[in-house]
Amino acid sequence: MDAPLPINHVDITMTAVSIIGLGAMGRPMARNLIAAGHDVTVWNRSPGPVADLVAEGARPASSVAEALQTGTVLSMLSNDRAVTETLLDSGVLARAPEGTVHVNMATVSTALARRARDVHAAHGIGYLAAPVFGRVPVAEAGRLNILAAGDPALIDRVQPLFEVIGTRTWRLGDRPEQAHLVKILGNYLIATTIQSLGEAVSLAEHTGVDAHQLVELLTSTLFPGQTYAAYGDLIADRRYRPAGFTTALGRKDLHLALDAAAEHDVPLPFGELLRTVFDQAVEDGYGDDDWAAITEEQPREAHS
Repeated sequence: MDAPLPINHVDITMTAVSIIGLGAMGRPMARNLIAAGHDVTVWNRSPGPVADLVAEGARPASSVAEALQTGTVLSMLSNDRAVTETLLDSGVLARAPEGTVHVNMATVSTALARRARDVHAAHGIGYLAAPVFGRVPVAEAGRLNILAAGDPALIDRVQPLFEVIGTRTWRLGDRPEQAHLVKILGNYLIATTIQSLGEAVSLAEHTGVDAHQLVELLTSTLFPGQTYAAYGDLIADRRYRPAGFTTALGRKDLHLALDAAAEHDVPLPFGELLRTVFDQAVEDGYGDDDWAAITEEQPREAHS
């Protein structure tokens, strides 16, 4: 637990912002905010990414509690457990300045979103959900699609930050779990796309059709769009490193979708199939590969 800090009332401006969690997505978001002239404070569990961003103009925070003192915080942590341990159960929210707003940009469960909203409210802190659509190159370009839900006034307050890191803010409701559910559903649909592409490529290869030509044809005619094109190329090339989004993270998000469906008694038959596929892919050693690697569970022709 972080060392106690005094509770302050701060005059919060939109030029001061903290980023908690400097993984593959948090780092480019911080860089873009620095480049746009914001006063950016950064915290990460491991020190390397902090040092890199300090060299680019960020301020280091020695603790999460210190990071919260800017009054506006964007977090990009890996999962429910990381959010719970770092923010909800650590005691740091009790030391945040009055008027602080926390924007959770990670993909977490709807149950966690509801609990986070209540815990923040108990400390007088605003809580917004704002997960994003876009892989790392999209984040680097500042062109993320931001899925926002929560108090509209709080969204208005942080919108200048969203305009730096994203190309559009989608307002999805006044309950944070609504944004997290939409993010989960988006990733669920990507997973089903990857699986169906893998099945199509597998059958094509076994009948002598070139996988690259198949992908080019399909993405130029029936299925134009970034998802089919990007993952189709990865599958045809069997190119899973470096991972834009790992199989382990894909499995985590699939389980979030299945949990949300079970909560509302909505069947997801494709999801149950994918549960088996993802579990086997991780067991077979593809956990750190791009999640397009789940197609290796489908029979593939040997490399020429």
